[in-house]
Amino acid sequence: MSNIAISVENLSKSYLIGHNAAQSERYTSLRDVVARNARNLARKTRDMFSGRAIVQGDEVEEFWALKDVSFEIKQGDRVGIIGRNGAGKSTLLKILSRITEPTSGKVSIKGRVASLLEVGTGFHPELTGRENIFLNGAILGMSRAEIKSKFDEIVAFSEVEKFLDTPVKRYSSGMYVRLAFAVAAHLQPEILIVDEVLAVGDAQFQKKCIGKMEDVSKDGRTVLFVSHNMDAVNNLCHSALMLEGGVITRKGTSFDVTRQYLSSGRRATNNLNWIKPNNFKNDFADIVDIIGYSVLSDSGQNDSIIFKSRIYSVEIDANIKLRNQNIVFFLSYFSSSGELLFVSDCYDCPENYDDLGVGRITLSVKVPVELFNTGSYHMELSCVIHHMGWPMMGGKGQMMAFEFVDDSPATKMQFTANHPFTGSSKPGLLSVKLPWSIRQFAQS
Repeated sequence: MSNIAISVENLSKSYLIGHNAAQSERYTSLRDVVARNARNLARKTRDMFSGRAIVQGDEVEEFWALKDVSFEIKQGDRVGIIGRNGAGKSTLLKILSRITEPTSGKVSIKGRVASLLEVGTGFHPELTGRENIFLNGAILGMSRAEIKSKFDEIVAFSEVEKFLDTPVKRYSSGMYVRLAFAVAAHLQPEILIVDEVLAVGDAQFQKKCIGKMEDVSKDGRTVLFVSHNMDAVNNLCHSALMLEGGVITRKGTSFDVTRQYLSSGRRATNNLNWIKPNNFKNDFADIVDIIGYSVLSDSGQNDSIIFKSRIYSVEIDANIKLRNQNIVFFLSYFSSSGELLFVSDCYDCPENYDDLGVGRITLSVKVPVELFNTGSYHMELSCVIHHMGWPMMGGKGQMMAFEFVDDSPATKMQFTANHPFTGSSKPGLLSVKLPWSIRQFAQS
């Protein structure tokens, strides 16, 4: 017996989109407007009688949201689907959920499918939360007795017991998502499809959902997970597909695919020129000329993606113009929300930093990759000079954004097998490893 849950062969989906040519024309005459409207009326009449969709606009273009997509997913697999906005992810999920018909190709699905594609999908706004639970179960083909057996679990997971008899049109988006996910995950579909909709919930609920999806797959059910959070994809999924322009450009393990995704598109400049700030003093420039700073890998590549398995350094380039000046460079590291994590300064240099001569210098400091959790961070270069006994603030450079990615599958396996924390990222802003020790005593 085949263990393939989803089989997709040469799947394509096209849409007709309209463009208003009048908006791009600077001058139009009455004759042009009448002729254009006559052509539009004739085209829409033909489309109506032929059964095609009626598209608004003067010009019609065929747009392919998916083009010749093929893949297979086995029962019990957790598969991530990643890609940028407009890559075709949502279109693919709507076809797999039987919401949208494909233009061409073949899709074979083995088992019942529960989908959570957008806030409120499958819910009737006038019905209460209680009534929608039974409605969704009936749509999945479950009997009332089966739904009742899962009812208490659904309510406890969703944490909306207080509002269970309130029409869901009065729910907040977070309440909507909590109840919708609880229904989809607990009513035992063979295939669970979850889109980026979980981003509406809070961080604690997202972790709760990821844990539930792991439990679902352990029961032999299949999970398709779409997210822009690469850490969540790595923590939950065994494998991943990457879509670009409606085409699958990469298949493989979640670590390999997310690494390719981050490397291909998150190349914010990481070689920054020093920007003269408003509080920059003229006499500062007579002492030191700061050229810029950058993050470089051990192979000399400049990138905004920092993989924790490699070695990276921050390099600061400057010209010293006056000898024997007390010049202090600071690197400040911030979380994505702006909290200052720590500051490193050049006085940690093992060389005699106090005796800088005139000329070009390059300062280099290793990036402590082992200290950071996976996620987004910022770094900022500052400079202060103690001149004539007084500190002279030189200002701050342009803030640099970068992403830390844990690309070690071994780390993930170790955490999921033996660790209470899910995935390769520990709770907290930083990933601190302290020197633990143990002493064992013989029994007396």
